[in-house]
Amino acid sequence: MTKADFVKRVAERADLSVADATEAVQAFLDEVTDALAGGEEVQFAGFGKFSTSQRAARTGVNPQDPSKKIDIPARRVPKFSAGAGLKTAVS
Repeated sequence: MTKADFVKRVAERADLSVADATEAVQAFLDEVTDALAGGEEVQFAGFGKFSTSQRAARTGVNPQDPSKKIDIPARRVPKFSAGAGLKTAVS
């Protein structure tokens, strides 16, 4: 599903115009992004939790030349943990 498809479904379900649904979806995405960038977690009971995780530095392999090793620096990455309600709905 693309973002446009998602916006259309939200518009139908919430009885909103596509423009209003687009604005609402974008506001949601912006808020989650800003919270994660600021080191916060975003949790929705029964749905899941958005957070960040620290990935350690490691040595990798250049896929174009496997004989060459490259250093991959440590970095912070986004993470999603599904909640019980979402897990139950999917299975």
